[in-house]
Amino acid sequence: MSVVITVAPTGPIATKADNPHLPTRPEEIADAVAAAYQAGAAVAHIHVRDAEGRPTADLSIARRAMELIAERCPILIQLSTGVGLSVPFEERAALVELRPRMATLNPCSMSFGTGEFRNPPVEVRRLAARMKDLGVKPELEIYDTGHLDACLRLRDEGLLGHGPLQFSLVLGVAGGMAATPENLITMVRRLPEGAVWQVIAIGRANLRLTAMGLALGGNARAGLEDTLYLRKGELSPGNLPLVRRTVQLARDLDLTTAGVEETEKLLQLPLAGN
Repeated sequence: MSVVITVAPTGPIATKADNPHLPTRPEEIADAVAAAYQAGAAVAHIHVRDAEGRPTADLSIARRAMELIAERCPILIQLSTGVGLSVPFEERAALVELRPRMATLNPCSMSFGTGEFRNPPVEVRRLAARMKDLGVKPELEIYDTGHLDACLRLRDEGLLGHGPLQFSLVLGVAGGMAATPENLITMVRRLPEGAVWQVIAIGRANLRLTAMGLALGGNARAGLEDTLYLRKGELSPGNLPLVRRTVQLARDLDLTTAGVEETEKLLQLPLAGN
């Protein structure tokens, strides 16, 4: 059995003050992604930052990051439309106009730490329809149980395109599901037949729940967006050690890591440029 490994090198929250190895400039992000690709990652989940290191939906910065990544390796790019809590929805949604192979679709508004993550239902449906028109595969991020039901309503309305639904089960964000094995198992049991899924476990539960997800038949994500530490008290010296650890977890479970072409087939991605 093959599993898809995604690298999430940056995210919207951490700064270089939290971990000096966090890539924030397009060149740094591209270098981190290329190294992760060489280690076995087939997908790159991309957030970009402005010159001050703040989350941004600036199309020129995102385009530059995508171009630099493509110059370095053929990894599949998944742009985050989550971007950051302070960025207006319409700016975040515009990122799909860059036509990445995949992009995040967050189905619901929610409390997120001390802030609010706004995803108005009407705007979410409009974004889903635009992604379908552009041939951008949705990565459906689920932070709580009701988010799954919202995604299934989008499916029933015909807004999620063809091929298997692709879910990311996010556990450990304050305001969403706690990072517990029980919550993971509950969500996996509720997924529709044929769905493709991965665990995104935030913080200290990252390693344990990633291993559980792989054992339960899911894919895996690794990178500094999800945890800044390689082990307790030890900052990870970049994304590469986290990716290598996840690839080794898969191998220890007698799983193989899917390459780019196999991942395209598993996810039934629309043809590039269509």
